[in-house]
Amino acid sequence: MFKLDPYLTDILMRDLVGHDRRPASFLVYLWFFAEQQRHAGTVAISYQELAESIGISKSSAQSAVAWLIRRKLLNATKTTVTATPQYKALTPWASRTPTSSKRTANS
Repeated sequence: MFKLDPYLTDILMRDLVGHDRRPASFLVYLWFFAEQQRHAGTVAISYQELAESIGISKSSAQSAVAWLIRRKLLNATKTTVTATPQYKALTPWASRTPTSSKRTANS
């Protein structure tokens, strides 16, 4: 069983769904985050398998992955050009000090 980081629902969900208007990106990130914790490492998966696992279209999965990479929330590596990518969900907020990730009353 994995532990859900409160940042995912308190901040990241609002940021990706509300601000960026990319709810599929949040679902994809959440799926990678959970799979990575379950398997204790990177996750190798095709766009089609990812889409089927989440219940979205393949093009939505591709777009979400690209957006998460652009936002530096996901890292993708390949051993060869045609290999299935290895994905790693990044947690840039985890390296911040506890006070810098909290929102103030004025923000």
